[in-house]
Amino acid sequence: MNIAWKLKALLIGGLVLGNGVYLLAQASQSDTQAKPKANKQTDSATKNVEDQPKWDPLRAEKDLEVGKYYMKIGKTDAAIDRFTDAIEAKPGYAVPFLYLGEAQEKKGMKRDALKSYTRYLELYPHAEDKAKIEKKIEKLRGEVGAKKSQ
Repeated sequence: MNIAWKLKALLIGGLVLGNGVYLLAQASQSDTQAKPKANKQTDSATKNVEDQPKWDPLRAEKDLEVGKYYMKIGKTDAAIDRFTDAIEAKPGYAVPFLYLGEAQEKKGMKRDALKSYTRYLELYPHAEDKAKIEKKIEKLRGEVGAKKSQ
């Protein structure tokens, strides 16, 4: 019976401790809820929504898919926006940088394309298309360098 009493004491102590922690959590939660937070971001709808998660791999995949579609139909600016959104939703994901570089290159944004391609290879150093991307990088470096000297 001695063990039974010890178990009861542990159970009761755990409940008391648990309720104390619960009450502390409620108090701190009500303190943080009392202060409204100012939302300084106003440039896109997804950034304005407070409950919008920053890390969202599914949204990144969807943004990538829609961005590729925009590229296919010739809406390069919309594609750039979607690839940028995909990067924000899944920052360490290399693939959006590749497509962003292609869109920027098509748009004539050579410096930005150079940065995007370089970031793609930094994140994915063993890419199957590494040689092709390195050639694009060298070509863009030559074009950007030629503009500087003029």
